[in-house]
Amino acid sequence: MNNKTLIYSIISTTIIVTLLMPGLYGQLPSPPQAEPVALVNGTVVTVSGETIDQGTVLFKNGEIVAVGNDVNIPDDAIIEDMEGKFLYPAMVHSGTYLGLMEVSRVREASDIVEFGEINPNVRAEVAFNAESRHIPVARTHGIAVAIVMPTGGIISGMAAAMLTDGWSWEEMVYQSPIAMIINWPSTRNASEYHKNIEKLDDAFQKARRYHKAKKIASTEHFHATDARWEAMMPVLERDIPVIINASGYKQIQAAIEWAEKENLKIILSGVNQADLVIPHLKEKDIPVIINSVMTGPSRQWEPYDQSLSVPAKLHEAGIRFVISGESSAANTIRLPNHAAAAVAFGLPEDEALKSITLYPAQMFGIDDRMGSIEEGKDASLIIADGNLLHLSTQIKQVYIKGRKSDMTDQHKIFYEKYREKYERMEKR
Repeated sequence: MNNKTLIYSIISTTIIVTLLMPGLYGQLPSPPQAEPVALVNGTVVTVSGETIDQGTVLFKNGEIVAVGNDVNIPDDAIIEDMEGKFLYPAMVHSGTYLGLMEVSRVREASDIVEFGEINPNVRAEVAFNAESRHIPVARTHGIAVAIVMPTGGIISGMAAAMLTDGWSWEEMVYQSPIAMIINWPSTRNASEYHKNIEKLDDAFQKARRYHKAKKIASTEHFHATDARWEAMMPVLERDIPVIINASGYKQIQAAIEWAEKENLKIILSGVNQADLVIPHLKEKDIPVIINSVMTGPSRQWEPYDQSLSVPAKLHEAGIRFVISGESSAANTIRLPNHAAAAVAFGLPEDEALKSITLYPAQMFGIDDRMGSIEEGKDASLIIADGNLLHLSTQIKQVYIKGRKSDMTDQHKIFYEKYREKYERMEKR
């Protein structure tokens, strides 16, 4: 072994040992719940019903079995006194690159885009990096499920609902596929726009022909499998929706008309001008994912609160929506901040809370397990020292499917490190 090889070996070993030392980085995934757990003496914000003062939530095997003021706690239960704190359902992030992107400016650390423009067979969960340092941070900030989405091209692929706790992507899949992603072409260049729409139409025509051929095929008439069109079968059968990213009002209107022609279930995302097409959205009963509430206007003629006031306007119009915040993995933790900003610009506080818990669970068909504190649902819960939408509130503990999360993360490690640094400086 030459000197260069020896140095590389030492460096590699040092990095591996450093990453494996719990005091320096990371968390071990939590083990499955072994004993019943009762969270007592807290304000239970059920979201779907009444808030319960001095309430108790009992869960076994990762499932909530009782909620209320008069809960019969079994003798073998672990009792956790919330000491007047607040209990919320864990949050659902409705659109993120969490697990697909580590460092946005490093190409090798980003796996959100595949080559080509028509990629319905791309599965977000397969590219999900369970060792991403952003995942523990998201978990300790109360996000239990993330709707992880690929991007790029015209048809980007399939989104997946991923847990933020687990050893591997296989273990962390909550539900997949959960939706197919389409990026609606820009209308700025008419020629390019029509070319891209033709590609989209062609993809759906081929998928429908494939779907029809597969249905009538028998053992005597073999039909070869095409992964692209096979992946689109749940979309064509309306088992899962299509999430269409469309920003401007012209794109929104065109996307709605196209989806109606194709008989698809759709969810509109990235619609920063959704308030300009409220009658259309209302008439067609189309749900909306609102991205980045905390941003400025994208056009000179728009008021400063264009994005901030959209949630309140959609709520007043009776349009179904969720708030997803930012797609960046590093900014996943700012989800409740976006909901809080919408409250400051007219959205009722209870609606803001539902937009990051119950409503996304309903939108993606996982509300039988997530989104509120009810008997029979997963014990995915947040204990906080105050209102979840207040910036000063600290999340003290997170449970995911009954598993008590290690609340260490890279942010807290750096906080303790540099607090120690300045304490030492003061002692000099």
